[in-house]
Amino acid sequence: MIVYEDLLNSIKEVIGPDLLDSTIDRDELTIEVETTSIVRVLTILRDHSAFMFNLLLDICGVDYPNNPKRFKVVYHLLSLEHNHRLRIKVSTDGIQPVPSVIPVYSCANWYERETWDMYGIPFQDHPDIRRLLTDYDFEGHPMRKDFPLTGYVEVRYDLEFKKVIYEPVSLAQDFRNFDFLSPWEGMLQPPSTKKVS
Repeated sequence: MIVYEDLLNSIKEVIGPDLLDSTIDRDELTIEVETTSIVRVLTILRDHSAFMFNLLLDICGVDYPNNPKRFKVVYHLLSLEHNHRLRIKVSTDGIQPVPSVIPVYSCANWYERETWDMYGIPFQDHPDIRRLLTDYDFEGHPMRKDFPLTGYVEVRYDLEFKKVIYEPVSLAQDFRNFDFLSPWEGMLQPPSTKKVS
């Protein structure tokens, strides 16, 4: 789309060498920037009159376990003034923290906590990084690809002890394998060429 090509060219001019990669796919613009410069880039995109991305819609994580920098942090921005959307990605190995963008968008507090809780991606200078969706005693980060499907423990309330009890996971049955083929044999056969009289 021409609008996003023009927007991308403007972003390239203003951001400069911090822009690592860009794509326009299905009328969506995605850019990847240097991790250490995310605060500077977001500040420019928010304040520059050509962009005015004044709304941070979401921050989320993505896990690519085979990559050296296995995690990507994805920021979704909206410009109400220009009616543009922008996706920004930064990469991290899960040890090197990503700078917190709370000084740019205060709503990032909640999103960064959620991303840390689910993926274990650390955020540098976050004022209150703690669990948000899981229990405080929860071990691990459930959205990582290497986290077991069953988790490590299961939780239940015990009426006898009148408290919540953590126990090792016990499955009533093993996981089943599905072949995802249609159970309808007629769908797999070619249509009949017989004439009906």
